Amino acid sequence: MRIEKFTWPGMWLLLTLLSPPVLAAQTNCEDGAAPLNRAQPQGITPQEIIQTFAAKEAIFKQARDNYTYARDVTVQTLSGSAVDGEFREVAEITYDNKGNRVETVTFAPMSTLSRVTMTKQDFDDIRNRMIFVLNTEDLPQYNVLYAGIQHLDEIDAYIFDVAPKKMENGRRYFQGRVWVDDHDLQIVKTCGKSVPEGRENNHESFSATFVTYREQIDGQYWFPTYARADDTLHFTSGDVHIREIVKYTKYKRFGSRTKVIFQGEVPLGKKTDKAPPQ
Repeated sequence: MRIEKFTWPGMWLLLTLLSPPVLAAQTNCEDGAAPLNRAQPQGITPQEIIQTFAAKEAIFKQARDNYTYARDVTVQTLSGSAVDGEFREVAEITYDNKGNRVETVTFAPMSTLSRVTMTKQDFDDIRNRMIFVLNTEDLPQYNVLYAGIQHLDEIDAYIFDVAPKKMENGRRYFQGRVWVDDHDLQIVKTCGKSVPEGRENNHESFSATFVTYREQIDGQYWFPTYARADDTLHFTSGDVHIREIVKYTKYKRFGSRTKVIFQGEVPLGKKTDKAPPQ
């Protein structure tokens, strides 16, 4: 997620670091994973894997628009190990009879964040980048490089490093790594951050590295269920320790505008790698 700060000569407008130095923090992308095996895939090329999972990502995106679900967002700043500010929001995601997305906030206590501020782009990152979808349409925008094979709990996954080929003004991109189930050839885990970021004039914008886990819903679709970031953002005035948790629950199919199936490619009951303890 992107956290913003604005600075002006002689004063800090939105971020005043009155707390002691924070402890170092970093999202662990490799949590729960075996050592990386850099061997080439057998019986299939990396490019064939990319083309297959990108096509399935398009189906995944379409399928998810046929499901209602709940999204629970927590963003915290920490001083040492103590939480000194928190934003919390729970929303129900539904769709109207024309298929338009409807978000209804069901719980939103007053934010106590004081050292950082959240922006429209932060919320856009939560809605889009943290559930990064790399479908066939978006594939030309990214360099996708094969990195190896890795065992994740009950599955083996092909790993690809992803980065934007170029960044257009006003657009946000994902940069990081994706894990693709070697059986279903679908993305089951992502880890990275939103870009671009940095400093420009009196404006500072940085992103926390996040890891997102997917689980199989209704025996077919790998939907995101848990995302977490634990990172230290390096502002000119000092470091800020950020912790974010996003939970996606209560998936329920609500309509049948489009039939979206994988023609038996995904076996019923197969499990994904588990999210880390919350």
